[in-house]
Amino acid sequence: MIRDAQATQQRLLEAAAEEFSQYGIAGARVDRIALAAQSNKAQIYHYFGSKNLLFDAVMNDLVAKTASQIPIDVHDLPDYAGKLFDRYEENPRVARLATWYRLERTVTTDQIEVLADTIHDELEAIRQAQVAGVLPSRYRPADLLNLVLHLSFLWAFVFPELQGHLKRDSRSHRRRVLTDAVAALLTEDHTAPEEPKDPPGIPS
Repeated sequence: MIRDAQATQQRLLEAAAEEFSQYGIAGARVDRIALAAQSNKAQIYHYFGSKNLLFDAVMNDLVAKTASQIPIDVHDLPDYAGKLFDRYEENPRVARLATWYRLERTVTTDQIEVLADTIHDELEAIRQAQVAGVLPSRYRPADLLNLVLHLSFLWAFVFPELQGHLKRDSRSHRRRVLTDAVAALLTEDHTAPEEPKDPPGIPS
């Protein structure tokens, strides 16, 4: 009986992930989710309580699996970003769910607990690595993590007008561009910035 309940919940999570990735939270319909999962709406509300809580369960499942399978590696952030890129390439649904989450959730709404905990742990790992000299201190931990995470999503958010110029790029090329960019972030720049120059024709 317990196995049947777990199997039903897993089918509902899988169907919900696909529905939410296509339509977002507001546009998703529980009847379509139930049909795809070979279940019914009553079971959705029984196991998850509401459509919003079902979305939270989908995100919790997604983040927990990603954090478990791809833990942050402060000794090799380019490779960490590359592994995240691989996950998004192999499962484009991840990027779409993350986009809907940012669009339809605000800082005033309840946050995804496992995501908040994961980010907290990653920030602490970066902070400790900076103190130990493993990572440069050019950026604050939050700034550095934000840059790495967004760069890992780089190829999932390309303007349609630019896609035609990039469509022939191989996956290995896209991955290399990403990892090179993250590596560049970790290069300490000790040169002093140049003084701004006055535009031509304007006296100093």
